[in-house]
This record gives sequence, C-alpha cells and structure tokens, in this order.
Amino acid sequence: MNEWHKSSYSQTGGNCVEVAEGSVTGIRDTQNRDLGHLSVPAGEWAALLTSMRATR
Repeated sequence: MNEWHKSSYSQTGGNCVEVAEGSVTGIRDTQNRDLGHLSVPAGEWAALLTSMRATR
C-alpha cells in the first residue's frame, strides 16, 4: 500500500475516511486510526468508486 491520504469522498467536519492505494487498498477511519483498517483488492476498490460515481 502507498501512503495514507484522505478520501476525496470524505466530507469536512469529522466524518473522514483515509485510503492507501496499491495492489491492495487500505481503508480506515481518520478518527480511529489505531483500530486498524480494512484491506480490499485494488480492483474491488476501483469497482466501488466507479459505482459511486455512476450514482451521483
């Protein structure tokens, strides 16, 4: 995974998600970083983003 960065889908005001993209994408809650993260294959992450963009 690459470096963690705030997702562009996160809203300002505290409800933030960070992602670390690579062959495996990590997803974590910005406010609870010490609780760990979810890992998903990069293709699944890309499919989720594509789906989200299609429903905008």
